[in-house]
Amino acid sequence: MSLNAFVTGATGHIGNVLVRQLLARGQRVRALIHSGKDAIPLHGLNVQTVSADLAEDRLPEGLLTGIDTVYHSAARIQIAPGGERETMRINLDGTLRLLDAAQRAGVRRFVFVSSVHALRVPQEGIVDETLPFAVEHAHGVYDRSKAAASLAVLQANASGFETVVACPTGVVGPYDFRLYTSGRGVLYNISPGLKFFINGAFDFVDVRDVAQGLILAAEQGRAGQTYILGAEQLTLEEMARVVWETAGGWHVGIRLPDGIALLAAHILPLVSKSPMLTPYALETVRARISIRHTKAQQELGYSPRPVREALRDATRWFLLGRERWTISFE
Repeated sequence: MSLNAFVTGATGHIGNVLVRQLLARGQRVRALIHSGKDAIPLHGLNVQTVSADLAEDRLPEGLLTGIDTVYHSAARIQIAPGGERETMRINLDGTLRLLDAAQRAGVRRFVFVSSVHALRVPQEGIVDETLPFAVEHAHGVYDRSKAAASLAVLQANASGFETVVACPTGVVGPYDFRLYTSGRGVLYNISPGLKFFINGAFDFVDVRDVAQGLILAAEQGRAGQTYILGAEQLTLEEMARVVWETAGGWHVGIRLPDGIALLAAHILPLVSKSPMLTPYALETVRARISIRHTKAQQELGYSPRPVREALRDATRWFLLGRERWTISFE
């Protein structure tokens, strides 16, 4: 296979695993790294790197020359209050600029990494691709920015320029160099001692299955369609116990009462730049929903592994040290 792929957010959790899988399939990869970010997650990989800020007015000349497929995974993840202008600038304006550049460069396929949170998710019931993107009814700026960008990507679909939107659920697994929320949760639970968790559950998915789902969406997805990439629902306590069992050592878990969890969700954003618990996060894990990825299974052949495997591999990866990349990325 000799297709040329362009990956944005290539040093992020999804991005670096996607790059690894594309290279393993024999594709040539050009990876975009945000200006000011290091390229450590791509160390030792045979990949061409380009440094740029998609939200700037001018993109590097020839950025997409010779590219067949664009995978746009770069994003600002914002679950704490604030940051509206910067989040919209990166997540929406950057997507619009890349869409325009891809169309002008003759790119064949554009795969956008959105989020299940961009859909108009109810407080209870079924979540699938029949739900609209929630630009006007979003729970926060991240959801709103992803919803608006998703609609723009779908509206750009045309003959000769096919677009597909993928909506991952909660992403977990190894190769989390940037320590996103799930990775920090794993690290928190690795160390022995007294551990606190809250009531709640969500649909989680292995990062390696998300990367595989993106490739399947590029190769087999119907143009102009949206695909949810999820796996299974676990409670936060179940997730913590998988990490404890894998890490070994002494752990005692205490479930925070709902009132204390709510109080902490409002206080932590005031004292931490990157809190793991916020009102948005609490609302997310308290929603009584069932997220379906049936469409991706039926149309793409998407087949995610058990989430407990992702958690065990993430735990081992952190225990080994992030510089020792020994966990399979497939």
